[in-house]
Amino acid sequence: MSFLREAMLVAGKDLRIERRSRVALAQILPFGGIVVVMFAFALDAHRDQLPAAAPGLFWAAVFLAALLAIGRSFSVEEANGARDGLRLSGLDGGSVFVGKAAAIAVELFLLEIVLGVAVVVLYDVTFRGAIVLFLTALAATIGVAATGTVYGVLATGLRARDTLVPLLVLPAVTPVMLGATRAFSAALDGSTGDAWPWVQLLFAFGVLAVGAGTVAFGPLLEES
Repeated sequence: MSFLREAMLVAGKDLRIERRSRVALAQILPFGGIVVVMFAFALDAHRDQLPAAAPGLFWAAVFLAALLAIGRSFSVEEANGARDGLRLSGLDGGSVFVGKAAAIAVELFLLEIVLGVAVVVLYDVTFRGAIVLFLTALAATIGVAATGTVYGVLATGLRARDTLVPLLVLPAVTPVMLGATRAFSAALDGSTGDAWPWVQLLFAFGVLAVGAGTVAFGPLLEES
């Protein structure tokens, strides 16, 4: 079985679990929405500052929701020895990594679309630079999903997993948050030329994260 085929099987499994359980719809999406609304109320007295703060607040909401998605991706395999079944399936560790990261990325990208609409409505943001915004979101999502998948399996099986994952993931994705925020700010200001270096940085980070995860995930899964 090809590497890509194995990755698609793992991604399909995780996405079917989420579709049937509706955890993403019932918990992750509402959580992200609450964070966006809370930020809007917190700055209500300074509404003229909301458009400038919107990119940072948007990505803060996305990253906080991503922690739930990452934790959920591995917690579903705790019951009934599902992780042992995954280890014994004969699937390549790299393909398992790509599949799980792809499933998380799909969930996050859909979340970003919904939160993006909410930010435009609540924060009085003028929508500009659609291509830059799309590429920024794509690159940042890949980076977050890949990094979160590596640290997620690293923390698997530990009693303090729920608190350890945020401590590991947030510092690692700080460059993504910085780059995505700066690229969004430049695009929304109409300065798309200033956004491209940040987009390139995000794609470089994503490529490195995927490459490192593909190599490291198999041994980490065996030790988890």
